[in-house]
Amino acid sequence: MPERRPGEQEPVYTIAVAARLTRMHPQTLRKYERAGLLSPARSAGSQRFYSDADVSRLRRIQYLVEVRGLNVAGLEMALAMTDRLDATDRQVTADELWAAIDEATLASRGP
Repeated sequence: MPERRPGEQEPVYTIAVAARLTRMHPQTLRKYERAGLLSPARSAGSQRFYSDADVSRLRRIQYLVEVRGLNVAGLEMALAMTDRLDATDRQVTADELWAAIDEATLASRGP
């Protein structure tokens, strides 16, 4: 994974802008938030603000849904695995990332 930039966590995009950047419907972003897949920052008036890291995570989610065919349960598993890989604070290889995604894809499809 690429190294995180200092400003990557700064919430700057409204839900409308984040939706346009990811080509997702705003309701889809709300659905993923309700499912606990991401947590955008909130203003005092409860308006959602998304960071570059949030937008990157949404793009990862979009890939997992559209290309890999994961459902929300599969997304939870795949993101948990990739989050653990990211948290190891080392360079994750593409093979490790694909292996985690493949494992979550198979697990989400059940027996």
